[in-house]
Amino acid sequence: MNNGTVGALGDVSRETSGLLDRYAALLRKWNPAINLVARSTLEDLETRHFADSAQLFALAPAGARLWVDLGAGGGFPGLVIAILAMEKTPEMRVTLIESDQRKATFLRTVARELNLPNVTVLDDRIEDAPTQQADVLSARALAPLPQLLAYGARHLAPQGIALFPKGARYAVELDDALATWRFDVQTIPSTTDPQAVILKLGGIARV
Repeated sequence: MNNGTVGALGDVSRETSGLLDRYAALLRKWNPAINLVARSTLEDLETRHFADSAQLFALAPAGARLWVDLGAGGGFPGLVIAILAMEKTPEMRVTLIESDQRKATFLRTVARELNLPNVTVLDDRIEDAPTQQADVLSARALAPLPQLLAYGARHLAPQGIALFPKGARYAVELDDALATWRFDVQTIPSTTDPQAVILKLGGIARV
């Protein structure tokens, strides 16, 4: 990672930076075959995907032991979280749920080649996967907020939090969700996109 990217990711060691570089190389190698990220973003992986994912890591509550990433795709934010956790919070485990078998194979390959023992990959549908009791739940560009809240109700521990990055229309999604859900929400500006936010949610329950 270049110096600007390391800055965007926070204070990380040379070893962590090296792991992120190797992850980026694997992503570029596999992407033509299974379209892990939009081709147009490959030249700006560090900001569009790595730094955008890393900003979630700082929002995890102290003592969080299980982070679950839904619809993990190419590994954003889940694999970035796992790499940072190896250095910063080695007690944290990261479970990636991805129903696409090819993408799940990619996630397992990265975890194996980067020697990430804190990563588990579940190649299952989110609604069918075993209930996770996650301390932190994340999902990036996966579904509208009401559907994400249904996933949260299934997979979060009672005191767990959900971190859902959203774009400029996040207020509309919040209004839609309030028709069928109640929850506590904190809106945190994104550090990588001035129009985006991260919704930090807890206390999720159906109305």
